Amino acid sequence: MAKVAHVGHGYWGKNVARSLAKLDALAALVDPHSPNIADIAASYGVPVRSLEDVLVDANIHAVSLATPAEKHFEQALRALEAGKHVMVEKPITLDVAEAEQLSAIAKERGLVLLVGHLMQYHPGFVELRRLVADGELGKVCYCYSNRLSFGKIRNHEDVMWSFAPHDLSMILSIVGIPVGISASGHSVMTPGVADFANLQLEFANGVRGHVQVSWLHPFKEQRLVIVGDKATAVFEDSQPDWTKKLRIYRHEFNAANGNPAAVAGECQSVVVVPGEPLLEECRHFIDCIDHGLPPLTDGREAIEVLKVLQRGEAALHTYLSSHVNAGPEQ
Repeated sequence: MAKVAHVGHGYWGKNVARSLAKLDALAALVDPHSPNIADIAASYGVPVRSLEDVLVDANIHAVSLATPAEKHFEQALRALEAGKHVMVEKPITLDVAEAEQLSAIAKERGLVLLVGHLMQYHPGFVELRRLVADGELGKVCYCYSNRLSFGKIRNHEDVMWSFAPHDLSMILSIVGIPVGISASGHSVMTPGVADFANLQLEFANGVRGHVQVSWLHPFKEQRLVIVGDKATAVFEDSQPDWTKKLRIYRHEFNAANGNPAAVAGECQSVVVVPGEPLLEECRHFIDCIDHGLPPLTDGREAIEVLKVLQRGEAALHTYLSSHVNAGPEQ
C-alpha cells in the first residue's frame, strides 16, 4: 500500500490525517506551525518530518496537502518534481496557469494528482450521479445548490471561494462546462469581500443553474437540486438522517397542446449506504496509486472548476463595484 506524508494539521488537515491513519496509509506528519504536532504524530505512531525530508524519502510515495491555498502550487510542484503523488485540498491553486502546470507535470511523469473536491465521494452524490446517468430524472432542465451557514467569516476571500468549489464540482460533473457566467452578491462585514453571493450558470445544452453561498445564514443548509422533465432529485447533506439525504420527487412537466402544466407525483427516499466522504476520497487516492487508476477529481476536473470560480469572481466584483457595498448604515 502507498504511504503518504500529510502536510498541514489545521482545521481540515487533522481530518485528512485521521482518515489516512484509518487506512494505514499515514507515514508522517509535517506541520512546523503546530505546537503539539509531536504528540499528535505519536498518537498515530508516525514521525514528525520536514517537507524537505519527506521529498527525498523513497519509502514515502505520496504527499497530502491541507495548507493555505496560496501555498498549494509551490508545495504541489515540489512534490511532483520529487516524483511524489499528490492529493491537494481545494482549490488546486489560485491561478489557472499554475493549475495547468501541475496537471501537465503529473501527466508527463505518470503521477496521481487528486484534488479534494470532497462531495464527489459522498455516497449520496454518487447515487445522484447514477440516477441522472440512468435517465431516472429524464432530461435535466435546471439545477441549483445552496451552501449556507452561520460563519466561519473570512476577511481576505469572498464566500464564493470558500463555499462554491464543492457545488461547482458536482454540477459540472453532471451538466458539463458552462458557457455563460454571471454573479451578484453583497459585502456586509468587510468592504470588498462578499459575504453572500449568487452565481448564475448557462450551459450549451440549454440547462440553467445557480449556486448560492453565504456565511451569514442563521442555520446550515447544504442542498443540491437537479430538476428533470420526469423527476427532480434533492441531495441534502445537511440532513442528519441518512434516509432523507437523497430524495426523488416524481413530478413531471407537461406542455401538451401549448398548455404548460406541472403534474405532481410522489416523493420517495433513495437508499444511500452511510459513509465518510473524506475516508472514501483518501481510499480512492491510495487505490489510484496502487493500481494505476485515473483519479475521479484530477487536475483537469479541478482546472474547469477553477476557471468557473475565476470567471465568477470577476463577475461578482464587477457587480460589487457597481453597487453600494459599504455595509449597514451607521
